[in-house]
Amino acid sequence: MARSLGLSAYRAIARRGEGVLPTPNSARPHGELLWIHCTEDDAFLAVKDLALRQISSRPGLNVLITMAALPRADNGKCIAPPDGVFVEAICEDHPASVDAFLNHWAPDCCVWTGGWLHPNLILAADERNCPLFLINADTSGFDGRRDRWLPDVARNLLPMFAAVMVRTPATARRLNQLGLPKEDIEITTALQASGQPLPCNESDLADLSAACVGRAIWFANGVHQEELQTVLAAHRQALRLSHRLLLILRPTGNLAPKNAISQIRNDGFRCMSWDDGNFPDENTQVLISEDPREIGLFYRVAPVSFLGGSLVVGRGDIDPLEAAALGSAVLYGPRVGRYLHSYSRLASAGAARIINDSAALGMAVTRLVAPDQAALMAHAGWDVVSEGAALMDRITDLVQDTLDTQRGMN
Repeated sequence: MARSLGLSAYRAIARRGEGVLPTPNSARPHGELLWIHCTEDDAFLAVKDLALRQISSRPGLNVLITMAALPRADNGKCIAPPDGVFVEAICEDHPASVDAFLNHWAPDCCVWTGGWLHPNLILAADERNCPLFLINADTSGFDGRRDRWLPDVARNLLPMFAAVMVRTPATARRLNQLGLPKEDIEITTALQASGQPLPCNESDLADLSAACVGRAIWFANGVHQEELQTVLAAHRQALRLSHRLLLILRPTGNLAPKNAISQIRNDGFRCMSWDDGNFPDENTQVLISEDPREIGLFYRVAPVSFLGGSLVVGRGDIDPLEAAALGSAVLYGPRVGRYLHSYSRLASAGAARIINDSAALGMAVTRLVAPDQAALMAHAGWDVVSEGAALMDRITDLVQDTLDTQRGMN
């Protein structure tokens, strides 16, 4: 394709100076590498879910996520990515920076989200035969100063994407105005985080379920020292109406398991440690486990879960969609950090409730351990988790088919 005057002008301007060569935080992993560029900070959780979906669908695949700024937790520290995922700052759009970036990572496929296209980077990736997909595009991603003054830049870049998915009809009209044929534009739902179903040991699930048959259970996941008395007071309140109620509690952060057990027993509760190989008996009121590998198990057996850290400033860092994906209704405090959007989605659907103190938590637990109430919230939670399933499937099919083709050509 002949390049427009506008694109040529942009490239000439971008070539000025020497360019800042990117300094990767990691070496390129061996094997296939999918590159996903996340242009919106709020979309990072959804992009991370998309990355994990691709990894689970293709053994040996690694995913590079690039962003303008690295995501950080409430304490200011960079968030550690999951296994198989690399998160890096995107390079500047100078030709030297672009070449250094692509030489280092050598991606096999690229999924670009949102918009805000980087012309030199996209052109160079296309010249290196890296298949490109544009997803979750929004009008705002094609309405910047450059797009208004040099619309032919986007007009030259859009045909390089093998598939273009937009999240609103208005975006489809905008891309059509930029010259992309209507038949090349697919209107989809917005890319949404869906939570990853956490694994569990099936024999442990069967054994724990048998040990607790006929008992109501709730799970307090990720409880900090500042929240322990609130959780225990709520449990005491709920026990008045549900005498066989079992609390499963996972301490974290500044609450050590030994200290938690000591405080629980001092408060008069009969407590047992799951991590010591014990199963709860009829007299057990609180079951303690520190092991994060057991979270998936406890979400499965508990119809309602309180997500800890949400009552303490700077500690809320639990993904509520993980609980909803496994059928557990969600209770949470007002301090939810970077997962605010996910909590809000669940709350709007009736799958989560906010609480502020032990009385509210105890009342909510008492109501929600009833099977009919828990089932209503679990169903609402599943609807939220499933909202973006069709889009995830569509993108996964595209990526997997493309990587298969790339593998066959090499």
